[in-house]
Amino acid sequence: MGMFNNFLSLIKINKEKMTVLVVGLNNSGKSSIIQQFKRKNDTNSYISIPTVGFTHEEFYSQGVQFSVIDMSGAWKYRNLWQHQFKNCQGLIYVIDASDKMRMVVVKEELDILLQHPDLVNRSIPILFYGNKSDCDNSLSSVNIASVIVFFSSRTYFNL
Repeated sequence: MGMFNNFLSLIKINKEKMTVLVVGLNNSGKSSIIQQFKRKNDTNSYISIPTVGFTHEEFYSQGVQFSVIDMSGAWKYRNLWQHQFKNCQGLIYVIDASDKMRMVVVKEELDILLQHPDLVNRSIPILFYGNKSDCDNSLSSVNIASVIVFFSSRTYFNL
């Protein structure tokens, strides 16, 4: 929850309700992260199944009602991401730090996302969430950042 609290303070929310879009490649851990946001003190285990299409979750945190859209990262569903861009007020881009082989795909999908007309002229906060950093041989946040080329004037947050 510390990471989520940092995200909230960085985007300086002055709203009662916010829609956040969670995207990333399949198996990056998007659904598991959302479950952690929802469960503050729950230590029960959570079994995640791959998201098909998208799921919608709502929870309340820091005085804000969050509507979170968890988009599938499977190749055949990534074209659905763009349908949610107009309505989102924040993005969480989840990166699997242990999946070195697909870092090029992570960068390509990020490039496509940031060039979309519904996002290019908007000031939307983006959190890059380096997940699975506790796995053996995972990339550090510095190494992930070196793989991804930041080419816009947006403000980027730490992994």
